[in-house]
Formats: sequence, C-alpha cells, structure tokens
Amino acid sequence: MSLLAQLPPVRGKYIEAAPLKDLTWLRVGGPADVLYLPADESDLCRFLAETPDEIPVTVLGAGSNTLVRDGGVPGVVIRLAGAFAKTEALDGYRLRAGAGALDKMVAKAAVKAGIGGLEYLVGVPGTIGGALRMNAGCYDQETSDVLVEAIALDRMGRRIIATPEELAYSYRHCSAPEDWIFTEAVFQGHADATDAITERMNAITARREGTQPIREKTSGSTFANPDPPGTPNQRKSWELIDSVGGRGYRVGGAHFSEQHCNFLINDGTASAADLEQVGEDVRARVREQHAIDLRWEVRRIGRETGDQNKRGERDD
Repeated sequence: MSLLAQLPPVRGKYIEAAPLKDLTWLRVGGPADVLYLPADESDLCRFLAETPDEIPVTVLGAGSNTLVRDGGVPGVVIRLAGAFAKTEALDGYRLRAGAGALDKMVAKAAVKAGIGGLEYLVGVPGTIGGALRMNAGCYDQETSDVLVEAIALDRMGRRIIATPEELAYSYRHCSAPEDWIFTEAVFQGHADATDAITERMNAITARREGTQPIREKTSGSTFANPDPPGTPNQRKSWELIDSVGGRGYRVGGAHFSEQHCNFLINDGTASAADLEQVGEDVRARVREQHAIDLRWEVRRIGRETGDQNKRGERDD
C-alpha cells in the first residue's frame, strides 16, 4: 500500500515526492515522501488524529535553519502557510501570530499596531513556529522574553495551550515534546511610537547586514554558543571555529563564511552531505583542541546518502 493511501482525507493538499531543496535557504536536499499543506488548524488536527503512529511526521517552516539531507525525508513533511501565517493585534499591546508567519513580518505587524518590544524579530530568520521551537533570538533578546502563550497540537491531534514556564525555555532550547506542532502564539509588547520602533528595527537590520552573509545560500548560525548570553567570559562558537582554522574551510561546494565563520555557505554546487561534513569536521577540531562539543543550531532532517567520508581543506 502506498504512503498516500494510508493517510486520511484532508481539506488541505498532499504532494507526493515533493522537492524540498527550494523550500530551504541552503537550497539542498532530497524530496519529501509526501508534503502536506494543511488548510487550517482543524484540518491539521484531523490529520494528526487519524494518521497511523508509525508514519513519521516532520514540520518544515521557512527552512531558514534546516538542512534537508540528500536522501530526502521519510513519511510526511508538514508545511504551515496560508491560515497559519496570519497576525492579529490584541488588547493590552499583545500580538497573535500564526506559526507559519515570517518573523520579520510579525515585527512589521507590531510596528503597524504601535507595539514595541518585538522588533528583535526582524533580525530572526524563519517563522514563528521555529522561533517557538528553539527559543530564537538575537542581540540579547529571546522569544521566551515576550511570549504569553503558545498553542500546539500533539501527535494525537490534541490542542495544548502552554505558557513559557511550562515550555521550560533556556538558551536556544525548548522542553516541549518533539512531536508537538506549534500553530500560533501570543506575544506581549508595550506602547511605543512607530518612528522609535522603526528606528530600532532599522538598526538591527543594518547590524545584521554588516556582520553576516545574509544574501548567501546560508542557514544562519550553524552552532549555538557553548554559553548563554551574559555568562562571564562567554565562549562563542565563531571564535572557537576561527581558532581551529574553520574560517573558509571547504568540502565540495560548501564552506564556512569568511565574513562570519559560524555561517555555512552553499556556493551553488554543494550537496547536503558537503554542508554537514564541513560542520562535523570543524566540530571535531573544536572537540579535540578545546574539549568543547559544539551543538548544532541548524536542524538536520532526512536520510543520509552519498559520500560521508570526504576530507575538507581550507579555501585560501
């Protein structure tokens, strides 16, 4: 029996053997066995409730921090868009945002509503769902700082309302079960002038453009810093990578950026295996020389294929 024949009827859309490489910022990877585009939360709820437990289910947001391996992704990949990308200003300077909404669009919606405190989102690539899952943040602010509540569906399709305390957030980490799928969230801001909010957003954007290779085929920060912000003598991943010769280190069409060496770059010819090998090679060097095991911030999904034993060399 085909995978599609085992899935429940939905109001959304199923696509078999769906290409995923163009849905991620790194532009690599194989297809999804089935890609599912749910019509809305109730459609997704039914899908989860009626899909056999043995069928793997994976959520893919904007693909900003996701590496899809060359063998593709088994089971069903869910992509939240449409109804999941809406934003709504609420009383008390709060903002409701769907999990499929781009972080930067949520920041812009907050400006329009005169809500300050959410402008950091303009500097976070990806969607609200990803921000909730990894406690995304930048420049000394994190999602947990402004979150009021998050809505999620579990693998049985049950709707859950969770507070930041219940999600037990820490630096780039959320303790929610892996099978939860976030669908929306409510954020708390404060009253502020539109011009002041816009000025802060522009400063964040300029800072990113001046220090990060954001116009390349990249996934943002590859590894989380070993220490959370505010730690005395904080160890930073880019400094560790630089210290072991990782800046510019290359395997095939993949390399660490010369501008910011915690950013993996696809020069247009890389495979997912190339990109993962670059990261693993440099992780091994850091482990050997500093006794620090860098934690991948980029989410790696799918089946491994191809040559996993390539040796890299610095691209001088």
